[in-house]
Amino acid sequence: MTHSIPNNIAIAGAGLLGRLLAWQLLQANCKVTLFEAGSFTPDTPQTNRAAAFTAAGMIAPLSEAVVSDEGVYRMGQFALQQWPQWLSKLQMQTAPLFFQHGSLVIAHPQDISELDQFERELQFVIPQCKTYRRVNQQQIQELEPDLNPNFSQGLFLAEEGHVHNRELLRVLLSEISLLGAKLREFTPVEVAANKIITEASEEEFDLVIDCRGMGARDQHPQLRGVRGETLHVETKEIQLQRPVRLMHPRYQLYIVPKLNNRFIIGATQIESEDRSPVTLQSSLELSSALYTLSPAFAEARIIEMDVNLRPAYMDNLPKVIIQDGLITANGLFRHGYLLAPAMVENVLAHIFQKEEKVFNELLNC
Repeated sequence: MTHSIPNNIAIAGAGLLGRLLAWQLLQANCKVTLFEAGSFTPDTPQTNRAAAFTAAGMIAPLSEAVVSDEGVYRMGQFALQQWPQWLSKLQMQTAPLFFQHGSLVIAHPQDISELDQFERELQFVIPQCKTYRRVNQQQIQELEPDLNPNFSQGLFLAEEGHVHNRELLRVLLSEISLLGAKLREFTPVEVAANKIITEASEEEFDLVIDCRGMGARDQHPQLRGVRGETLHVETKEIQLQRPVRLMHPRYQLYIVPKLNNRFIIGATQIESEDRSPVTLQSSLELSSALYTLSPAFAEARIIEMDVNLRPAYMDNLPKVIIQDGLITANGLFRHGYLLAPAMVENVLAHIFQKEEKVFNELLNC
């Protein structure tokens, strides 16, 4: 049975999924109202700020396959194709937002067993993968001359990339505004089929899309929050061309270069829903690991320490739930910028009644 294509659409949640969907729907001449519980432009960490602002923006299918599965890897490969196509259409873009220079996984000499285990797990999940190679001390220095020269072994994952996520979110908001969306910030909502419920009123729409992440917890109690902590530093003393992961027995630290001589540093995940500030222990571990990557970071200025909760289901896979008048898209977990393109294409396929071409079975649709 065919249904009419909705025209007047409400999107709850202005994180990564919400902004991408609003942008795509506006380009298809739909009317879009975008609701956000907090500010569209949060300058400082907030308890309800979207996880997309805290993320590092890595598009790392191989790295994430090691801690997930082949499905996440395949969705990540789609993301590597989709991001450049999308970003080429952004009119308000003033600087490059996507880089595909690969990523580098390294370990200190005493932790080489951690690197070996990473490679074994990678080969297990993605057998016969040919898009990475083992690199020695000289090759590491050729890839990233400013790293500590004591790193003797690593893995170069050539296909991986990263986006400048906060600048992307800013540009998407500008594009959405330019295309005529109705923007409703500081407006917490509840959702129902064809309906947005605010403190003041109930509003009817042809379709409601719920992208609220952890904001949807009351209506989706099966969601859990996974704590992530990041440290932002600024220095002109070191240059990096790509994300670098440091394997360690206690944590896997990553560092991602950003605009204006800035870097974001984080560990993978903490199974906790605590939103309180970064602890002294965490800040010491992040800072000391950063210093071991390169002593030049000693003079870096700490400009932000951030904490957020990533929305996840118990299987750590995303879900798109289709009902008449209501679509729910949630559960990006730690893979936000990796999985968002596949999820967006999935939702759009349902709306415009097109064949779903990207991992439909993995998204439980």
